[in-house]
Amino acid sequence: MIERGLVDACSQASTSADIRCCDRATFSSHPLHSATRRRRGQRRTLLQPTVQAVSAGAGAGLLQKLGRVLREKAVTDLERITKGTNKTREKLGVVDELFSYWTLEDSEDTLEQLEDLLITADFGPKTALKVVDAIRDDIRSGRVKTRNDVRSRLKQSIVDVLNASGRSNDLQFPDAKPAVLLIVGVNGGGKTTTIGKLAYKYGSEGVKVLLVAGDTFRAAAAEQLAGWAERSNAQLISASSPKQRPDSLMYSAVEQAVKEETDLLICDTSGRLHTNIGLMEELAKCKRSISKRLPGAPHEVLLILDGTTGLNMLNQAREFNETVQLTGLVLTKLDGTARGGAVVSVVDELRLPIKFVGVGETVDDLQPFNAEAFVNALFPENS
Repeated sequence: MIERGLVDACSQASTSADIRCCDRATFSSHPLHSATRRRRGQRRTLLQPTVQAVSAGAGAGLLQKLGRVLREKAVTDLERITKGTNKTREKLGVVDELFSYWTLEDSEDTLEQLEDLLITADFGPKTALKVVDAIRDDIRSGRVKTRNDVRSRLKQSIVDVLNASGRSNDLQFPDAKPAVLLIVGVNGGGKTTTIGKLAYKYGSEGVKVLLVAGDTFRAAAAEQLAGWAERSNAQLISASSPKQRPDSLMYSAVEQAVKEETDLLICDTSGRLHTNIGLMEELAKCKRSISKRLPGAPHEVLLILDGTTGLNMLNQAREFNETVQLTGLVLTKLDGTARGGAVVSVVDELRLPIKFVGVGETVDDLQPFNAEAFVNALFPENS
């Protein structure tokens, strides 16, 4: 029933032009080297499916196959999201117990308890109040009357917060290559693993990928990234000597990517506490070095957030955003925590879109983010 509800939500979304839930789940999309790129400065979405040049006779079959793969893949991916959010969903299960006693006459008392429950689930006081106030307004206007109404409005309120930035959850790059992706975050958040999974997914679609082993502090980082580079058929550039600074390495990497006409350059960085001013300034230098060699780059700056840290991730996001002007978030280790609600608070305050969620160890467990699917997984229809 959980999966069925999520698939229904995805099917409804597919009737609109914004078919994010199903399209982006494939990762089999727009290869960066495609000859059918849009011009005139328009930004393109990497994760939208693109049909490359084919003969007229083969075209219909290819489109049919693509549509079937998208439908089958959507079911699989939604199942992964459902399984990966199990602990957070269990923690929020008490919400449905609260709604089972719902009456319109006692609605204010129920809403106060709901606010407390959301706070304990790491939504944070400000975000919890915003979500509950949206429900309260609809009760006063007469749009919400029954327990089903209030449950639906709760889900929609959370979706509204997650989509409030108005920015796409898809990776966005300019037309000209190389596209440059800078990955940042604290120690142990899953940066290198995320980079490896992205490289594997894009490399599998024929995208020419170059990885930068910019984590010069952790001895095993370059070795770990080298393993991913081999799996994904990607190139790897590392420091030429132990004394080479990370910002110098970034400049050299962009130089090589431009020279070799690389499609996608993904830059790893050392984990650092957001409170370490010196290391945060070093990160800013890395970004400036990339921009110096390739104006407009990096095109995406993603912060990796460890889902197990709860609301501590909000302070991390604030500082990293101030230092390198983030363009999006990646939530990792969601399958191992009941604190996944904290990311809603981060999105609410910083207006940053979530690009991916990690719900397990395998490559396919790095999922493109879709707000509706995420919220449906937290509050399944059969609960």
